[in-house]
Amino acid sequence: MTTELAVIGSFVQDLAFRVDEFPSPGQTIIGGFFSGPGGKGSNQAVAAHRQEVPTVFIGCVGSDIFASGYQTWCEQESLPTSLLISRQSPTGAASIVINERAENAIVVALGANDDLTPEHVLATLRKESHLKVILLQAESNLKAAEAAMAYGKERGLPSIFNPAPINPLVSARLLEIADCITPNETECAFLISQLTGTPFTEDVTKLSDDSLREVCAHLPTSTVLITVGAAGTILYQKGAPNPQFKGVRQGDIIRTPAIPVAPVDTTGAGDAFNGGLAAGLVKFNGDLPRALRYGTVVAGLSTEKLGTAPAMPTAAEVKNFEQFYL
Repeated sequence: MTTELAVIGSFVQDLAFRVDEFPSPGQTIIGGFFSGPGGKGSNQAVAAHRQEVPTVFIGCVGSDIFASGYQTWCEQESLPTSLLISRQSPTGAASIVINERAENAIVVALGANDDLTPEHVLATLRKESHLKVILLQAESNLKAAEAAMAYGKERGLPSIFNPAPINPLVSARLLEIADCITPNETECAFLISQLTGTPFTEDVTKLSDDSLREVCAHLPTSTVLITVGAAGTILYQKGAPNPQFKGVRQGDIIRTPAIPVAPVDTTGAGDAFNGGLAAGLVKFNGDLPRALRYGTVVAGLSTEKLGTAPAMPTAAEVKNFEQFYL
């Protein structure tokens, strides 16, 4: 199958615990446990792959049991991967605690994800002659991310950069070469504060269109797409869109509500959105508003199951909500 979407980023092994309430400092409580594949890059690749969009995941893992288990899982999932093996760092891992309100607290050890090299990423991308979209995050080596987005610029391939988790090493240069950035409200506030040197504490969901334009003027990316959880998403087409993006014009602001769901675990919902958005761009030939709505459905459905990658919905499940994105 011809690859149309490349997802470059992180894999971490999720070690997740379910509790009624988060433990207090010094407190030990008894909870439930489950484990599975995670990491923003891998999660987004799985979300896109399950939408029946030909996807390859490019990342780096250690030489250990988590890595071998992940490779087996990807084979079972039929997800193509291009994994660099680090001999000096362990596979990334995450401790996730989820309370009865579906809130989560997460600690991530990136491990081998920091060892992902530009050379490995570019060698893989050059083998894929039918790519349509590149999707990246801030959870692995940012030099590799920058090299990938520069490669996309040279070849007219639109790139989506999800600046998550909050990473102080994300530079104005990275944001500038991305065609679209997808921060959540916390990450957006961090980026604005970092670029302006002034703390930004406003609730973006309450900003008027004019205020939103003024705030986002500090972000050097043409397409700014902010995810705001249960409030949905806010897209601001700040500059001229990438020629591959259709359905938006410079200056547009599009507010899209979330779909109604009964969440049990919101971990990975942002990854589901990004994977669904990228898959939607491929499915709908660059129609950005439609791809945005498609990603919204993927994100919403992912919260109704436990876990991250295993919770990503299938294309058949998303099709049940096609009235939302058609």
